[in-house]
Amino acid sequence: MRTLGLAIPLFLVLAAPALVQPAFAQTAAPTAGQAAQRERMKTCNADAGTQKLTGDARKGFMADCLAGKSAAAPAKTLTPQQEKMKSCNADASAKSLKGKDRRTFLSTCLKG
Repeated sequence: MRTLGLAIPLFLVLAAPALVQPAFAQTAAPTAGQAAQRERMKTCNADAGTQKLTGDARKGFMADCLAGKSAAAPAKTLTPQQEKMKSCNADASAKSLKGKDRRTFLSTCLKG
């Protein structure tokens, strides 16, 4: 009697995957439209990754890309501080400053 009590649950555990598996085996191949959408999604996702887009910019790009709209890369605008840093850095490079002299020049340039 004890053997029968162990055999039934063991049988159910072993038989369950065989009963469930046919439902998964009957999934249909994707249609041409679904395959095209997957390819478009892969391409758009790769493009967004290449452009290093995040947040709302990425969402907007993905929406436009998936809709088939031709969207150029969003122009990155520099803040005034970033523009100043770029200018000062270019000036320091033009003067061939290195090490402490460069740091001092950049500090002075960025302050005023």
